[in-house]
Amino acid sequence: MIRSSRSGIVSRRLLIALAAALVPVIAGCEAGVNPPSLSWHQPTDGTGLVRGNLTISNVFVLGAPIGAVLKPGENAGLYFGLVNTGAPDRLLNVSAPGVARSVHLPGGQITLSSQHAVLLTGPRPAVLLEGLLRPLTGGSVVTIQLTFQRAGIISLQVPVMPYAQYYTTLSPAPAPVTASPTSKPQPSGSSKAAPSASGSASPSPSPSH
Repeated sequence: MIRSSRSGIVSRRLLIALAAALVPVIAGCEAGVNPPSLSWHQPTDGTGLVRGNLTISNVFVLGAPIGAVLKPGENAGLYFGLVNTGAPDRLLNVSAPGVARSVHLPGGQITLSSQHAVLLTGPRPAVLLEGLLRPLTGGSVVTIQLTFQRAGIISLQVPVMPYAQYYTTLSPAPAPVTASPTSKPQPSGSSKAAPSASGSASPSPSPSH
């Protein structure tokens, strides 16, 4: 019973620390003459889930400005927070079936130590949906799958938030990296025959007298 009580206290302290960590992120990103952090904020627009000792909070994709769309082939930023109050775990992979060609994770994987929080909350996106397969509009919902070493596969319905209001404090996803242009091959019919280097061409016969 004592161990259970201590575990509960530690878990609560970690969640309080996570909430405290988010305050300077909002304030620092939004500081200015009239900082929006002084105004009312929606607690969360993103998806949240608790599975056992693992909490996935405020998951959302940052979309284009209102009235615009992210086009196929472009990238999009994925934002979320992770809190692990149990045994160590590891986020092995993130995928967006039917939405993006691949999802980039910083370092390839994310280690979640016991009693540990990882905030992938920006302002620059650390997780990228790379090579969108279809247009994304603000207000739509996409499926995101997170694969953990211990917790297994977790599927979430994630909102696409338009780049507006306090979401403009976040940085849009970087443009896709394009391959450097290569030199174009010469068309086979356009090159002229080079003269023989040996000079072995037969001279014209001299006229006979």
